[in-house]
Amino acid sequence: MATSGAVREVGSKAELDAAVAGARAAAVHFWAGWCEASKQMDEVFAHLAVDFPHAAFLRVEAEEQPEISEAYGVSAVPYFVFCKEGKTVDTLEGANPASLANKVAKIAGPASVAESAVPASLGVAAGPAVLEKVQELAQRNGSSAAEGTNSGGLPDSLNKRLEQLVNSHPVFLFMKGTPEQPRCGFSRKVVDILKQEGVDFGSFDILTDNDVREGMKKFSNWPTFPQLYCKGELLGGCDIVIAMHDSGELKDVFEEHNIPLKPHGSKNIEAGLKVFSNWPSYPQLYIKGELVGGSDIVMEMHKSGELKKVLSEKGVIPKETLEDRLKALISSSPVMLFMKGNPDAPRCGFSSKVVNALKKEGISFGSFDILSDEEVRQGLKTYSNWPTFPQLYYKSELIGGCDIILEMEKSGELKSTLSE
Repeated sequence: MATSGAVREVGSKAELDAAVAGARAAAVHFWAGWCEASKQMDEVFAHLAVDFPHAAFLRVEAEEQPEISEAYGVSAVPYFVFCKEGKTVDTLEGANPASLANKVAKIAGPASVAESAVPASLGVAAGPAVLEKVQELAQRNGSSAAEGTNSGGLPDSLNKRLEQLVNSHPVFLFMKGTPEQPRCGFSRKVVDILKQEGVDFGSFDILTDNDVREGMKKFSNWPTFPQLYCKGELLGGCDIVIAMHDSGELKDVFEEHNIPLKPHGSKNIEAGLKVFSNWPSYPQLYIKGELVGGSDIVMEMHKSGELKKVLSEKGVIPKETLEDRLKALISSSPVMLFMKGNPDAPRCGFSSKVVNALKKEGISFGSFDILSDEEVRQGLKTYSNWPTFPQLYYKSELIGGCDIILEMEKSGELKSTLSE
């Protein structure tokens, strides 16, 4: 339990729940260090903690503790929650010292100090220290207002910059963090709503630039963030955006301003496709509704010629004739050998002899095992007008079979002919 007369900083929801449950009366201040109104009300809150020592006074950094803020429905600061016997009995939003003092007195009972100096507006809520602080804040706020009026507002350069930001995108959000990584619960809520609405939007992280952060409060006459704009006009902060979204008004505003909206549910297509295909990555290639595979499989099929074959069989491209296929195979390498088996494991003596001759001359060559494809085996005999195998081609022209190759090797013509 907090020391009497002290405001206790709360660091987690569990800690807050325990503190509220363990106190007869508790007041919780949701605040933000950047908000001047929060700072002023926090000074009043601290004095009330002294005047009402039998109540627990708890402070929560609203945007640093989004879980707590969301649990208590906090959408703007300063915000106060009042609890009795562990249950929420009242709330207060905004900077109103008199209401704060009265609500504290309502849950905690009379103050422990003399009440003769307390004004009627505060009832029996607080002692002289609070009265003095309220008067001081009133003077300070009056002075600040006068200075703002006399100063002529924001510097022209900053005002111009803010106007450019506000108008840089049809829908623009000033927020803490980025849409991918919001830095406060309020910003996260607005980002989620805009995504649900299916609208594209620009954004600015006010944590990265204090001039913009402080300037926007005056520019918009709105003290908190996030701030949402549509076509240069302020729509409001988190609570207003939530209300507009729930009522359907937000969508109406976007439609009235001709803001394009994505079809509902389109954001789930990517995740749904992974489940549908049972394939965890992209790209995914489909042919006539059937999954072929990802990048590696497609590239391997292309290399082997299988992709073209499948596309042809499915009617996506004109069916390849045998002649087309033979031409493609013959031209697939400058020196191309049609043989039985493969260079590492020839399946006949003639093929083995030609392979050895080519290797001896240091000639690189491609090969095709005619035993693996009867259509190629028979078709090539007709195409080349050569009845036996192996058959050697150079630049798509037939050189000959085993006897011719061995004769060319013996005469020294083989290397020179295949290097022209």
